[in-house]
Order: sequence, then C-alpha cells, then structure tokens
Amino acid sequence: MSNKKKSNKMWGGRFSEKSTDLLTKINSSIDIDKRLAFEDILGSKAHVEMLAKTGIITKKTKNEILYGLKKIEKELISGDFIFNSGLEDIHMNIEARLGEIIGPEAGRIHTARSRNDQVVTDFRLWIRKAIEEIEAELSKLQVSFLKKAEKNIEIVSPGYTHLQVAQPVRFSHHLLAYIEMFGRDLERFKQTKERLNECPLGAAALAGTSFPIDRFHTAKSLGFRYPMRNSMDAVSDRDFVLEFMSDSAISMVHFSRLAEEFILWGSVEFDFISLPDSLVTGSSIMPQKKNPDAAELIRAKTGRVNGALLSLLTVMKGLPLAYAKDMQEDKEAVFDVFDTLILVIKISQELIENMKIKKENMYNAASNGFSTATDLADWFVRDLGIPFRDAHSLTGKIVEIAAKKNIKLNELNLSDLTKVEPKINKNVFKILSPEKSIESKNSFGGTALREIKRQIRFWKRKLNA
Repeated sequence: MSNKKKSNKMWGGRFSEKSTDLLTKINSSIDIDKRLAFEDILGSKAHVEMLAKTGIITKKTKNEILYGLKKIEKELISGDFIFNSGLEDIHMNIEARLGEIIGPEAGRIHTARSRNDQVVTDFRLWIRKAIEEIEAELSKLQVSFLKKAEKNIEIVSPGYTHLQVAQPVRFSHHLLAYIEMFGRDLERFKQTKERLNECPLGAAALAGTSFPIDRFHTAKSLGFRYPMRNSMDAVSDRDFVLEFMSDSAISMVHFSRLAEEFILWGSVEFDFISLPDSLVTGSSIMPQKKNPDAAELIRAKTGRVNGALLSLLTVMKGLPLAYAKDMQEDKEAVFDVFDTLILVIKISQELIENMKIKKENMYNAASNGFSTATDLADWFVRDLGIPFRDAHSLTGKIVEIAAKKNIKLNELNLSDLTKVEPKINKNVFKILSPEKSIESKNSFGGTALREIKRQIRFWKRKLNA
C-alpha cells in the first residue's frame, strides 16, 4: 500500500505521506468532541433535508442518508457505536460509519458545507441545550432557597461587613440575597442563549458556497432565529463560548461565596448551622472532626472554572479570521465547566435543604458586637434633631462605655447615656434590641418583616411564571 493511501481518506488527496503518530495524537479530538455526536446528527439531518429541498441531492439519496443517520443514532444510544481516534473528530467518525452503512452516497452529506461551519453549528446547539439544563437547575435551587427563607422568616441573625458584626437582619433576608444573585446568573445565561441563537451552517469553510442552498431553511429546522449574516464571522466566532464560560465563572463566584458562608457558619466559632453528615467527612486522625469538604470543593472548583475562561480568552486573543485549529481547544474546557457547574448547583441545593439552623446562636451573635449602634445614631437624628455626623460621634462614645463595661447597648443605664448627651431619654431603649432594629429597616428591600414578605411574594410569582 502506498503512503498516499495511508493518509486520511477524508482529506488526504493532496498528501503523499502518512501523518506521524504525534500529529495524529495532537490533532485528534474524538475523545472530547464525541459529546457532540447527537448535535452532529441533528445538524446533518437538517442539512440533508435542505440539500434535497433545493435539488442539490435526490430524494432517494436523502432517504438513504437519513436512514443511516438514524441507525448511527441508535448505536450511540445503545453504546454500540465504535469511536475511531484515527478519524480525528466526531464529524469524520459519523461520516465514516455512514459510509459503512449506505456506501458511497454517504459522501454527499458533506456537499455545501465544511467541518468549520459544521462544528460551530454543533457547538451552538450543544451550549444552547446546556444553558437550558443550567437554567432548570438554578431555578430549582432558587425554589429551595425561597422555601428555606419562608420557613425561617422569624430567625434573627447578625449581618456582617468586613466580617465584623454590623447590624441585625433576618436570616431569611440573607437567604433571599442569594436568590437575587442566582437570578442575575439566570438572566446572563438567557441573554447568552439569545445571542448565540444564530445559525452558522452554510457558511462552509469561510466564504459561503456556490451551491444554491437555503440557509434560512436549515436555521429554522434547527431552532435558530436566522442564519449568521457573515460567513467569515460564522466560522470564526467563539464569543458565545466565552460568554457561556464567563456566565459560568460569575455563577461559580456566587457559589464560592455561599460555600464560604457554609464553612464559617458550621465552624465551632460561629456555630450557626450544622451540615448534614452525608455532605461532610471525618478526619483520619481527629475523631471529633466534621469537615465541610463539599463546601470547600465548591470553593476550590471556582478557580478551575475561572482558569478555563482565562485559558480560552488566551487561545482566542491572537487568532486572525477565519477558522484556526486552535479553536479545537474550546470544547474540553466548556464540557468541564458545564459538568462542574451542574454538580455544584446540585450539591448546593442539598446543602441548603438539609442544613439545620441554630437560631439561638444566631440571635445571640446578632445581639453582640453593638449591632444596634446605627439605630442609636439614627434615633439621635430622628428624635433629638442632632446632625448625623454629631450623632455618629456621640454613639461612638456610648459604644466605648459599653465596651469598657463589657455589656450590650441596651444593658446600659440611662445615667450612662445622659453623661454623653443630656437630652437622651428612656425612649432610646425602645430601639436598641435586635428585633426593634430589624423592624425599623422598612425601606424597600430592607429586612423588616413586611419587606421580607414582599420579596417572598415577588419571587414566588417570578419562579411560578
């Protein structure tokens, strides 16, 4: 057998020597892009239907190809399909198997298209489906947060800035903050899905094709809004991949912050919650330990997703138009990001649903740290007419007295207070408890009960819709 015959028969007509094993190894992507198999078949079906509709191939050829593709689809589902790394990618694997099933007519499937427009069409279809799965899981997670917030609406907890006790809040208010964060994640994914929903198929290698194809037909068949307008942009654009990874990275940052709170809240020092035994581990040497490994791994995997985004940004930054083989590196990162994010969403849902809240510990922490000092300053302004900056200074002096006595603000005597400001009267004690502080925060979006209930009603309507 000549060397020429040993070259890849899918594209080797120009070549007289066989590819080296090293080139084959670095060039092959089948172990990764085989996840695009069903999208590849879906795109090929739409392409073949269009070729027959426009008279580029016969109806008989179309039916033969569709029969072969259906058989391949069944083999993929049953696990009987054999992937051949010598055929580089999923597209060549499917076309080669099609040839084994229906013979030479299989070669007509590639009329008026290139692997360049084929792979990016497959990838858009895959990411579109991936986003829909992420949307469903994020929505379920939001429901879990909402149920937890409504069930624990009366629990008082400390609110922090700089990880220092700042002001008391309802714990439900804290949980609702994450619903807002994940809601923004959902919006970002939806917007990405909307932008990527244009069809590159028919752009061919980069310049379009001389065959009388109907790109609007294939776009509609595949659920895209319309074909991409520029053939060079169609095959070289990876904005939709970068957006997907960026959306995922931002969402992972939210999960990492949540994981950090699980870790802090479950520590001996905070002791606000206990995590389920099914999601913590023990120590090989310290029998008393319950380590929050699930939460810690969520925190760590955020770096993995961020790194994947940076990796692809670096791949794309120096590429001229149109297609370059560098872009083959986009899929492994995206698949890993998707798998990571889905796993993290599901574990976070289990953590939030199964954690047990220690409400007394939360309340005690909310009562410490002079958490109602701001309420005292506001009382000076509202009831005594003192400018806020002066009120701030007076409150600082009163906090210093309480700190020296090692007591809470509401445990001070009236005489202690009047030494700082003679106008202070006994009404000041009505605003110094955590409960009074919380209920006074009745501005829109605040932590007063009526505002929490307003937020819960809003999210019930939105999530039901």
